[in-house]
Amino acid sequence: MDFFNNHNKLFGAAFLLFIGLTAFVAVLPAINNEQNNAPLPGAVALSDEAIRGKALYVSNGCVACHTQQVRNVDMDKVWGQRPGLAADYASNRRTDFWRNTATLMGTERTGPDLTSIGSRQPSREWNLVHLYNPRIVIKQSIMPAYPWLFESKAEPAKEDVIVNVPDAFQREGMTLVATQDALDLVAYLQSLKQTELPGSTGSPAFLYPKQQQKTEAASQAMPSNTDNCESGQMLYATHCQACHQESGEGLQGAFPPLKGSTVVLDKDPSLIVNIIMRGYDARQEFGVMPAVGANADLSPEQIAGIINHERSSWGNDAPKVSVQEVEQIVQKIKEMPVQ
Repeated sequence: MDFFNNHNKLFGAAFLLFIGLTAFVAVLPAINNEQNNAPLPGAVALSDEAIRGKALYVSNGCVACHTQQVRNVDMDKVWGQRPGLAADYASNRRTDFWRNTATLMGTERTGPDLTSIGSRQPSREWNLVHLYNPRIVIKQSIMPAYPWLFESKAEPAKEDVIVNVPDAFQREGMTLVATQDALDLVAYLQSLKQTELPGSTGSPAFLYPKQQQKTEAASQAMPSNTDNCESGQMLYATHCQACHQESGEGLQGAFPPLKGSTVVLDKDPSLIVNIIMRGYDARQEFGVMPAVGANADLSPEQIAGIINHERSSWGNDAPKVSVQEVEQIVQKIKEMPVQ
């Protein structure tokens, strides 16, 4: 009983127990992880802009609604090409001496996972519009707007990055420009990409082995239908709808319409395939379109599905393109020198 009545012994023992548990539960496992995991060979270090953007990501509470972890379950396939590995986080370091905000894996998916958002949505213009007011590009979005990351100017400076938004969302006679904070935050978002595994190493399969076997057995039992294996509408929703909208009408002053577009309706699909694969930057009134096809590694079948959906929707009536046509055009594009 003397032990429990002696506050020096009691609190001294509790302190030593706390130190011991901290060492065994936190410190030693962390050291072990650092010694046994290294960044993947193709991992790219964050730029100075992305480092500042990461701090803004934390300070604006983005981690409360977005995860950065692709789990080993089938439902996470939409967030990355493979399940996450310890090596994906090995290059992360403390923000500073006082803050250990290195790995922003998160716990909630109120918003989508951002592990590969830099690949899924690499357009700086789209990200800036989305940050200014998410409802501009996604009407049902519940994400808060971040207007304090932007400024309205009567006469933008030459070096200012102009953000093209519909007239209804900006002050009359003023031009919306991105602040450096907005550009830094977007730089961080664009840096979020899963690193490709080196050499011939196969990507880890989604689903745990037993569950994977059940899924494969079920798929083998189902009749195959190659014509419907990829839905053009679903592919459009995944890769194009955020900018060009479900209606195909785009957003005036921000993203061009596909409804009635001469590019979409052209009988020769060469231009539209080239735009999907290599992006487009020839319209002063609109932002730069990223190379969606190359960034997402879309197959000729998937590209054909997207084009045929666009050619047959919103009143568009153009002949379908075949996978073979798209495949030939894609091959020519890949053989062309990079400009």
